[in-house]
Amino acid sequence: MQEIQRRYLHTTLVSRNVTVGGRRTSLRLEPEMWDALDEIAEREAVTLSEICTRIDRARRRGASSLTAAVRVFVLSYFRAAATEEGHRRAATLAIR
Repeated sequence: MQEIQRRYLHTTLVSRNVTVGGRRTSLRLEPEMWDALDEIAEREAVTLSEICTRIDRARRRGASSLTAAVRVFVLSYFRAAATEEGHRRAATLAIR
């Protein structure tokens, strides 16, 4: 557990460009968040841009930044998948 904590304390943000709603934008996330988003996209058979577009459309305007909304989405997705039933339900969180 300490090794995992140490790893996360020393991560740096990584900027990547994504297309959200037809517009190119950049997001700065931890490498682990990018890995998680890539895994979700693969599991859901959609592009990273499609996931980000869905997250953007679902969030309340002005409530939080897209970056914060992405982090909350990733956390929610994997928390839902943390149980056996959750593994079956997690796709419903992919904001269809």
